[in-house]
Amino acid sequence: MHVTIDEEKCCAAGQCVLAAPEVFDQRDEDGIVVLLDAEPDESRYGMVRDAAAVCPALAIVVHE
Repeated sequence: MHVTIDEEKCCAAGQCVLAAPEVFDQRDEDGIVVLLDAEPDESRYGMVRDAAAVCPALAIVVHE
């Protein structure tokens, strides 16, 4: 799995951080998503898929 984000789409809702805090964070100044791990361990695949599914801006893309 490879994860990419589109910062331009991000609306800083923070749902990704709640779903997968080991993979996503937010910038302090504006809340925009920060990708911590572009190639997460297999044990985190479910959390990453959930984060992408709940992102209201569809800013997270999961490449299987």
